[in-house]
Amino acid sequence: MIRTGRTGRGYALRGAAVVAVVAMAGVTAGCKEQPATSASAAPSAPAGSSSPADDAKPGDGYASPSASAKPKEPVKASPKPSATRTTPAPDPQGTVLMASGAEGKQVRELQARLRQIGHFDRNPTGYYGTVTVAAVQSFQGKRGLARTGKTDTVTWQKLLGMTHEPTATELNPPTTRPVAKPDKRCLTGRVICISKNSRTLSWMIDGKVVSSMDVRFGSQYTPTREGTFSVYWKSRHHVSTIYHTAMPYAMFFSGGQAVHYSSDFAARGYNGASHGCVNVRDEGKIAALFAAVRTGDKVVVYK
Repeated sequence: MIRTGRTGRGYALRGAAVVAVVAMAGVTAGCKEQPATSASAAPSAPAGSSSPADDAKPGDGYASPSASAKPKEPVKASPKPSATRTTPAPDPQGTVLMASGAEGKQVRELQARLRQIGHFDRNPTGYYGTVTVAAVQSFQGKRGLARTGKTDTVTWQKLLGMTHEPTATELNPPTTRPVAKPDKRCLTGRVICISKNSRTLSWMIDGKVVSSMDVRFGSQYTPTREGTFSVYWKSRHHVSTIYHTAMPYAMFFSGGQAVHYSSDFAARGYNGASHGCVNVRDEGKIAALFAAVRTGDKVVVYK
């Protein structure tokens, strides 16, 4: 009996061990073999999370999303890039004929034509300065052209088509400022008579006006001296030793102060000032005056 009891208890123990091993094997097999597409066996994903298939590119090896998932839109192929231009496009406004710094008869004609249609508000000077650049930009903007400020072939042809050939008076008009009544000191002899109030210069011989021209003076810090003087030195191609600027047709009358042509005055008008000299902006007129004036001729500067 005792042997039989031991045997029964031993079998019972061995049986219980076998059952436990089988049960553990079942649990392990269940985790390992869980189907990726089984909705009933897979645990629920947290709200807002995505499975690997939701952001995977086609062919990445992830499993397909379940039938209940929203299908993704097909990926569109990127358009092919256009062929790269290998040769530069031609300038749509053609060749540049005139630009800042140019001087001469064609510049004077350009200014006269621009003035005819209201883009240049002063007398032609023959110098392509900042005022002319702004006038050309204004014209180009009104005509739908690039506002370069340079006179190219397209800009020039459009301007020619809208204007007439300038007359001699339009190209070289008389002074735009009314000439002042001459000071009594100007009524005898050969005199360069200069009025600060009217900003004009008159070349007079024995009380008669031979020619007149616009002038400007020094600033309040470098004023042009007033009084009666005489021309003591003429220098056709003078360059200032103090400011290193050109002073063509210079006629010195008081220390370093002289009557001379100013390209800056021609370009900017009365927006600028001299360092005390009497600036003339019409080169043709100052050239004629320089040729006529002699050393010792009188200079009168008055208000």
